[in-house]
Amino acid sequence: MLYLMNNILFVEDDAIIASGLRYALESEGYTVTHCDSAADAKDVIAGGQTFDLALLDIGLPDGNGFDVLKKLRARGDTPAIFLTAVEDEANTVLGFDLGADDYVTKPFRLRELISRVKAVLRRREGGTAETLTLGPVQINTRTAKVAQNGEDVELTALEYKLLLTFASNKGRILTRAQLLESLWDTGGNYVTDNTLTVYVKRLREKLHDEDLIETVRGVGYRA
Repeated sequence: MLYLMNNILFVEDDAIIASGLRYALESEGYTVTHCDSAADAKDVIAGGQTFDLALLDIGLPDGNGFDVLKKLRARGDTPAIFLTAVEDEANTVLGFDLGADDYVTKPFRLRELISRVKAVLRRREGGTAETLTLGPVQINTRTAKVAQNGEDVELTALEYKLLLTFASNKGRILTRAQLLESLWDTGGNYVTDNTLTVYVKRLREKLHDEDLIETVRGVGYRA
């Protein structure tokens, strides 16, 4: 079950590779910010946007992926996977010295790279805090208990999954399609678009806060 709509910084100057990989990542439910140069990537990072993972081509027309990772790491410990057209021991060592989580040589198989992306994200998410917050709401992800202002909040399994998705993506607009993906029932029962509307309404009522989850008309919701 996917709760996190992970945001990926993808830096690649080859238009064909970029198009195919971006489509594959977005099809998996990831949000992708693509840059085709080191300068563009540094501008995005300087703008304050945060990322859950960086996919960085080493050879760029105006620099290299190592410089982009240094800029990114100055703001936080974002995991990174390097992409390179040449398997070179010196570059590999440098990449890992900078803290790269993985290293992939082109040409690569899309499914294999997607698997590596998921593996890196799983490793990093395994070390996250047990408690998530959304305004006055606290979620203990180990015990699946929810409290608001110190008072327990009783939620159904689907309501809890929906709240967890919002809390894990604070400030991001989540499309209805992304939310429906996160609410896919493990028993195989499909959650419909109308059902999503009902669960958002119920969640707002149980949290006694209409403003905690904002409706973004024509798109989805944001918490």
